[in-house]
Amino acid sequence: MPASVLLDTCAAIYLMEGEPISEGARAALYDAGERDGIFVSPVTGWEIGLLSRPDRKFPMRFAPDPATWFARLMAMGAIRNAPFTGAIGIDSSLLPGVLHNDPADRMLIATARRMGMPIMTRDRRILGYAADGYVEAIAC
Repeated sequence: MPASVLLDTCAAIYLMEGEPISEGARAALYDAGERDGIFVSPVTGWEIGLLSRPDRKFPMRFAPDPATWFARLMAMGAIRNAPFTGAIGIDSSLLPGVLHNDPADRMLIATARRMGMPIMTRDRRILGYAADGYVEAIAC
């Protein structure tokens, strides 16, 4: 089991909303929580804001508001803030292999690679990138 894990935005939402996750992901979260921590990137905060915008066709609701929701996520026991640095920003632009151009996914993958930890996700494109050996991932 990994000593730490980075949640992608969907995994963070599943965790906060009590959505079911795989047994393997649950075990990895427990183990990381007992060791080096469960990390959330500021990029996830950015995505939460974008997902909640009222001008979206189907805006997501984060109760009571996105900022409070995100603060509650970050206040959970084993959750730690993952850094977002200039080096990670550059890394996200220069990822090896073939990957789509979603900036959030690229920044999260670069964070996981830079920090040497797996990214927890249900995103098939990220899981495919992991299957190609470019990042470690845990399917949730």
